[in-house]
Amino acid sequence: MLLGTEKTGIGGEPLPGQNLKPKFSVFPKGVGSDAPSWVAFDKQVLSFDAYFEEEVHQRREETYRMRQCKIYFYLEDDTIQVVEPEVKNSGIPQGTIIRRHRIPLPAPNDDQFFTVDHFNLSKDIVFYSKIYRIVNCDEFTRNFLRKLGVRINPSDTVPPDAYLSTRKKMEEMQPLRPYERIDTLKQFLEHNRNVLRFYCFWDDTTPFGDSRELFLYYYLADDTVEILEVIPANSGRDTTPVFLHRGKLPKSSPQNVLQPGQTTARTVLNVFGPMGHGGRYILDNLKTGAVYEEFYKDCDLTIGAAINVWGRKVILCNCDEFTKNYYKTKYGIENFTPVQYKALQPPKAKKEIPPYNGFGSEEDTLCSCMALLPKPPQRDFKKFMEKDRNGLESNVLRFVAKLDTDNPIDKERKFIVSFFLSDDTICVFEPQERNSGMIGGKFLERSRVKKPGQQLFKSELSEYFRPEDLFVGARVNFNGFLFILVDADEYVFNYMERNANEFPMSDISVITSKLRRIGETKSREIKQHFEANDPAGTSHMPYEIFRNLLVDIYEKQLTEHEIMTIGRYFSVREKPETDLGFLTAIAQEQLKKNSFENFSKLSDVFVYNDKDRNGWLSLQKTITICKAFRIPLADDFLRVLLEKHTENGDQVNYMSLVAGLNWRENPIPAQKTTPIKYDPDWSGQATANAVNNVNVLLLLDDLFGIQK
Repeated sequence: MLLGTEKTGIGGEPLPGQNLKPKFSVFPKGVGSDAPSWVAFDKQVLSFDAYFEEEVHQRREETYRMRQCKIYFYLEDDTIQVVEPEVKNSGIPQGTIIRRHRIPLPAPNDDQFFTVDHFNLSKDIVFYSKIYRIVNCDEFTRNFLRKLGVRINPSDTVPPDAYLSTRKKMEEMQPLRPYERIDTLKQFLEHNRNVLRFYCFWDDTTPFGDSRELFLYYYLADDTVEILEVIPANSGRDTTPVFLHRGKLPKSSPQNVLQPGQTTARTVLNVFGPMGHGGRYILDNLKTGAVYEEFYKDCDLTIGAAINVWGRKVILCNCDEFTKNYYKTKYGIENFTPVQYKALQPPKAKKEIPPYNGFGSEEDTLCSCMALLPKPPQRDFKKFMEKDRNGLESNVLRFVAKLDTDNPIDKERKFIVSFFLSDDTICVFEPQERNSGMIGGKFLERSRVKKPGQQLFKSELSEYFRPEDLFVGARVNFNGFLFILVDADEYVFNYMERNANEFPMSDISVITSKLRRIGETKSREIKQHFEANDPAGTSHMPYEIFRNLLVDIYEKQLTEHEIMTIGRYFSVREKPETDLGFLTAIAQEQLKKNSFENFSKLSDVFVYNDKDRNGWLSLQKTITICKAFRIPLADDFLRVLLEKHTENGDQVNYMSLVAGLNWRENPIPAQKTTPIKYDPDWSGQATANAVNNVNVLLLLDDLFGIQK
């Protein structure tokens, strides 16, 4: 029967004529350390310097090459790698010659592999029929071979390569006719995109010319100059701003204009022979026949200097900040006084606007004075878009007003004053009352109302009533009718308090500072007044009594609107109890809009975190789980909803919570909310959010720091 070539005989002894491949690197198993080789010799490599001779055919300059290389022997697995270091401009593909692997010995021992015993200095070694001569090694390799008991041969040298020696001599040889090297790369890299700018002036006041204003740009990257012209409006010139294209600017132009080819980078000398065919030339190293031409440099450009731009005298008058910093740093120049080159412009005549003539509005008459073709006055479109009615936001301030008169009949009349924020117009309406003898209806058409006491026919525009001029307690004059604003709707107070920076009568910080400043000397008297009107000591006082006290104490130094702002800020308002069914309906509506249906997994997570299996979880743990599931509810709304399901301190009944949120199985009909809405038929009735009681203790604490 046919057996494998590597199968041994009885007892592991090789059969007659059988050559077995060694399975170990150097030592048999059981000798040395017990650690495997890839652990004992990890990252340990023997490095040898070697060379091999390569024949070169069909070349006259060389017949062979000496190619130096590195031989790496990896101790962990006896693999060998041969690498040739790359030489610049060698023209030979260099790098890895033999990739890393186990290399077999030359025939007839090709069934065995190279080991560390086959390496030594001054020794030839054959890899795949190519002879490598080992000449040297590093210090680690020497020490390792000595520890193995190897007698290291003396180091050898690499034979000189005739072609490389000749080539090295040629590189070191100085040319008989060297070319000049003009290095401009350094200047370009240092000053690329750095440009000096000067404001220039060219006086061309000939019979058919005038003065020209120019911009001179000096490019530091290549010492070139570009000049642009500032063309004023309606000058009659072509709109071509380039006065001088970018290039080097000679100093002696145009008297000594050189011919093309007269200036060259290099000059030559005629050695012998006729001109043209048969002549011999050499490079002129001394530049005896060179023609020099001077160009403007950055050192020649200073404020006040006159430069020659191809026969035109251009004066440098000023420069920009970058140019000033450049000259300060490089040349130490500190004086940058500009040169005055423009004639002083006469002062513009003040445009006198004729007075209003009575035709149309004042803005219309003003537009007829601005242009030959009058245009209608432009309205503030941005303000109109911002302050126009948008949904429930009406942007209309409505006040209750009464006539300031001695007529007993007119005193009882009540008016609604509406101020439209979109265009600052005012409309006055009188509600109808039965048996009053007044028809009622529209009292003043919607329009802008001028403030009283202004001249009619004048050049300036008249002043109109602004929103900050209207407040509760204000006396206003609308076209000769005196009104007192006695009340306003809830929207007015809310709007003014939201925009307190525009309405000082609703700015609580300004009002409290005023109270503190006025009542600083009589704080004890103020305290006694409030104590006398609060015998029960509840620190709560009805608004009417509170209002009369402030009027008596501050002697009418506060307006009615300021007193109402204080009362609203320190009011005692009962918080309405929110129904759980109402909150659950809103939550289901939000979850339905966001398509949240992951209620089964939410319930499973609640049960998993309930270690006691009693159906209760802490409030903080419940909030964390809800945020982990990204329930689309606001944080404040979620906390209020969880508090409704909280009992026994901070324990939340998560089963009832999930059942209430599950809009699939337990849907609740949507409920309508009742926000503050705009009532167009409002006729001055008291609002539902009126102030009934005021917390006096908070007011005194804020003013004087009184705790009791």
